[in-house]
Amino acid sequence: MNTANVARNYKDRLFVRLFGDKENKKNLLSLYNALNGTEYTDETALDITTIEGVVYMGMKNDVSCILDNTMALYEHQSSYNPNMPLRGFLYAGKLYDKYVVTQDISIYGDTLIALPTPQYYVFYNGTDEMKTEDRIELRLSDAFGDPTAKERYEWTAIMLNINCGRNRELMKKCSLLREYSMCVDTIREFTKMEKDWKNAIRKAVDECIQRGILADFLRNNKAEVVDMLLTEYDEQKLLEQYRRRGYEAGTKNGCAIGIKMSQFVTEKLLEAKRYEDLERAVKDPIVLRTFAEEFGFETENQSVDGE
Repeated sequence: MNTANVARNYKDRLFVRLFGDKENKKNLLSLYNALNGTEYTDETALDITTIEGVVYMGMKNDVSCILDNTMALYEHQSSYNPNMPLRGFLYAGKLYDKYVVTQDISIYGDTLIALPTPQYYVFYNGTDEMKTEDRIELRLSDAFGDPTAKERYEWTAIMLNINCGRNRELMKKCSLLREYSMCVDTIREFTKMEKDWKNAIRKAVDECIQRGILADFLRNNKAEVVDMLLTEYDEQKLLEQYRRRGYEAGTKNGCAIGIKMSQFVTEKLLEAKRYEDLERAVKDPIVLRTFAEEFGFETENQSVDGE
């Protein structure tokens, strides 16, 4: 599979399609109310601020909005990532920049600018991590080299486990999020039972419709959703392949430091969606070393090829 095409043609995930639709804000409003204990009903008061088609620092925001002087950022993750606070912090800066421009605000005057308060949630539905926690707070300050800085600077990502059976109170408040969780669980079960995962996804979607899980949405958008899920599943398999190749490249280098370096660089490049660079790194030890230096991997004077 051509990795460049996967990166360019990657379509929105089902989560984004459900909650980030500017033409139908009621879904996002229901999620906002469930998270904040509010009961807003006026969809027009919710301003979706997601920066579409823009990848910033290797990241693409899933859904963001402003309501009641709150700037909410929502991200969906299928794998645990301790760097989510930094990613959210960087993207929030981009959103504030957009806010200042669209509101025609001058940041050079002597009057304090009123800004919407940031709120950052990460919705996790992976299978390998967070097996016991419903909620985890990830703090940017944990990455600081100076431990005393934690008392002065902070940015927090609240990670919520949205797998089936988790965060029951939240699911009761937002039925669409609950049905999304059930849909994902159904797809997983079908792909486990059938070797042809493409056919399994199609059957899973039909099963959800029959059981009343996102039934209207899936029925009205079946072809689009199936294509979306197939694309997402393709990318997941591609990333697994790259991680395996990164490990194999390190093993061929013949030393523990080579394996660690390959794994480190592979994860960094995958996180940044730099697929073409990853292709080069797994093929050429010199290129691998270059990327290791770029991302700050300490080799302690040991060579990549074990010499």
